[in-house]
Amino acid sequence: MSQTKKLQAAHNKGLSRRNVLKAGAVGLAFAAAPAYVKNAFASSGELNVFSWVDYVQDNMIQAFEKETGIKVNLSTYGSNEEAENKMKASGGKGFDVLFPSITNVPNYSDDTAPGGHLLAPINESKVNMDNLISSFTRDSLGLGADFRGKRVALPFNWGTEGITYNSDKLHLNEVSYGDLWQPESKGKAAFRQKSMIMGTGLYLDSIGVVKSNRMLDVYKSEADARRVWGDITKWALGHCDNFGAFWNNATEATTAFKDAGAIIGQTWDTTGLLLNREDAAWKYRAPKEGIITWLDSVSLSARGENSEQAYAFINFLLKPEIGGMMANNTGYNSAVIGAEKFTSDIYKRQFSEVYNADVLSNMWWWQKDTPWFSPVRNEFVEIITNNTCKA
Repeated sequence: MSQTKKLQAAHNKGLSRRNVLKAGAVGLAFAAAPAYVKNAFASSGELNVFSWVDYVQDNMIQAFEKETGIKVNLSTYGSNEEAENKMKASGGKGFDVLFPSITNVPNYSDDTAPGGHLLAPINESKVNMDNLISSFTRDSLGLGADFRGKRVALPFNWGTEGITYNSDKLHLNEVSYGDLWQPESKGKAAFRQKSMIMGTGLYLDSIGVVKSNRMLDVYKSEADARRVWGDITKWALGHCDNFGAFWNNATEATTAFKDAGAIIGQTWDTTGLLLNREDAAWKYRAPKEGIITWLDSVSLSARGENSEQAYAFINFLLKPEIGGMMANNTGYNSAVIGAEKFTSDIYKRQFSEVYNADVLSNMWWWQKDTPWFSPVRNEFVEIITNNTCKA
């Protein structure tokens, strides 16, 4: 049985988030050494990489080009929607490798693309699959990594959305999404609207104000999504004097704290962890309602023109030392076994401060997009963004 078929069979038995977490814990507890890395499939040529703005940094590009002789042409994006729109506009042409969030992979289906999808099926025989944390590989299918029974995305990294706050100005013991809405945060809270209506939803569900089955109801049906997000939006606008700044990418999130005066916000982990490296007063912590967790992938464009170079790049990314380099660069966590051995003392310290056993057992994972999820969510995001509240 092929690896993909085995993974598909595991997927059909049901997704186990606990298995994902256990495997991540094993990887971070210095798991068994990975298999030997396959030789590069190309030693020359070019590669067009389309990446989140901070995923593929200069030190990684320089190491890859030195090792393989392949020139990297890097383009970046700041959101899944931006990546999807550019891929759809070009039909995937001009790109070889990209990094979609696992849950957004279904959005790349396209009847005009080869095989009906803008992402190409991955030939696992060309990939060092044993270098990946096995449960991430398996359970990613349940989160969206396959199309018509074929894998089109491999786990690359994972991270979280929690609470970043200035501990000199806010003294928080048990952190909650509700802290964004406290009087002390008036006019000084930072939000990414599309995330806020999920995190605040977890808070409102926990206190019985908006029941949502821990926000899983928004994936249940369009009617449920409208009910839940409608009630959350109404509640948030009733407390809109806490809005301090909105952000949509990592740069804007950092600016919200450094320049816009925010002292607390719901952010990606990288925002809080990088701020903490500059000033220990900034803390990034997991809310008691469950830290929002995402898994991002590396994929091939269905119309990519540099297939051998692309596979060489994927195998380069699956080397533990490169996984460690990515983690040091960004603060995100690699899906590669043994990557933690190559992380800095700062990374190890921050990971242990944020992700204790209680946090790892209470993560909230983004689910696979449904047809109504993004369009309906965007409607409520627009309502929040265009609010007329005056702080």
